[in-house]
Amino acid sequence: RTVLLLALLLPLSACTWVHMAPGASAVRVFAAGPAPADCENRGEVEVSVKDSLGPYERNPLRVRDELETLARNEAPGMGGDAVQALDVPEDGRQRYAVWRCGR
Repeated sequence: RTVLLLALLLPLSACTWVHMAPGASAVRVFAAGPAPADCENRGEVEVSVKDSLGPYERNPLRVRDELETLARNEAPGMGGDAVQALDVPEDGRQRYAVWRCGR
């Protein structure tokens, strides 16, 4: 039974469930660190995805990519054109600062 469950869940680990929203592809991603120069802070957003499926842990890089995509999806609605991670992903959650840099 466990083998069957793992056989069914394994292909799902390669799936990306988060897709880029319209306008989000133009949102830049800044490396974590000091605030970017000449940018206006538009606020913070916390995003989350499933980091495990039952006993199976999802690929941490895929989880990180999906969190970044979700943050980029939120930025245009907050008047931002850039995001910057404020912390590391934990339990499928991560906080981002949203910036308007106007470039």
